[in-house]
Amino acid sequence: MKAPLIRNERFVQIGAPLLVGVLVLLMWQLTVMAFDVPKYLVPSPVDIGQSLVSDFPSLFNALLMTLKVTFLAFAIAVMAGVSASLLFVQSKWIEISLFPYAVLMQVTPVVAIAPLIIIWVDDTTWALTICAVIVAIFPIISNTTLGLRSVDPNLLSMFRMYRTSRWQELVRLRIPSALPYFFGGLRISSGLALIGAVVAEFVAGTGGAQAGLAYMILQSGYNLQIPRMFAALILITVTGILLFALMVWMSDRALRNWHESALKVEH
Repeated sequence: MKAPLIRNERFVQIGAPLLVGVLVLLMWQLTVMAFDVPKYLVPSPVDIGQSLVSDFPSLFNALLMTLKVTFLAFAIAVMAGVSASLLFVQSKWIEISLFPYAVLMQVTPVVAIAPLIIIWVDDTTWALTICAVIVAIFPIISNTTLGLRSVDPNLLSMFRMYRTSRWQELVRLRIPSALPYFFGGLRISSGLALIGAVVAEFVAGTGGAQAGLAYMILQSGYNLQIPRMFAALILITVTGILLFALMVWMSDRALRNWHESALKVEH
C-alpha cells in the first residue's frame, strides 16, 4: 500500500499546480480575446508562446549569460558564506565583530551600489557577479551559522566529556547538525542569486554579446515588443523554479535517510 500512496502523493504535488496554471492561462487567453486587448498592453499566452518560439535563439543566448552570472555568484556565495560561518562558530567575539557587516550587505539595496561596482570593476561579468553575490550571500551565512550553533547540548556535553578536539566536534557534530539549515539557505540563496543577476543587468544595461535577459526585457519594452518581454520574464521565472527544485532535490538526497525533516512518514 505504501508505493501507491507515494505515487498518488507525487501525482497530486505535480498535477495540482499544473492544473491551476492551465486554468489561469485559459482564463488569461479568454479575457484578452473577449476584451480585444492590444498586444502592446497585455499579450495573450498564445502571442507570448509565438514570440518564445520565434525569438528563441536570442532569448536562449541571453538566458545563458544570465545563468553564467547566476551560477558563478551562487558558487561564490556558498563558498564565502560557509567559510564565514565556520569562522563565526570558532569564537563568539569573531561573530559579534563581523556578523553586523553581513547584515549590512543584506540591507544595502544592490540597486544603489551596483553603479559603483560596475564603475570600479572593468570586467562586466565580474561586476554583475559581485552584485549578485552581495544579494545571495546572507542566507547562507545566517542559516549555516544558526545550524552550526544549534547542536544538541547533551551531545555537545558528551563530546566534551570525551575530550574530542575542536576539529572532531566540528566535523562529527556541528556540520551534520547544520546541514538542514544549510540546505534551507541554499533554497533561498539560489533564487536571490538569480534576482541579483537580473537586477545588476538592469542597472548595467549591457548589450551585445554580454546581453542577459534583463537587457532583453529593457530592449523589448523600449520597442513595445511586449510579447517578447513576457517571454523573457517567463524564462526568468522558469529558471528560478528549476533552481529551487534542484536545491530541494539536493536537500532530499542528502537528508532523506537520516534527518526527520526529509524522512517519508507513513500515514
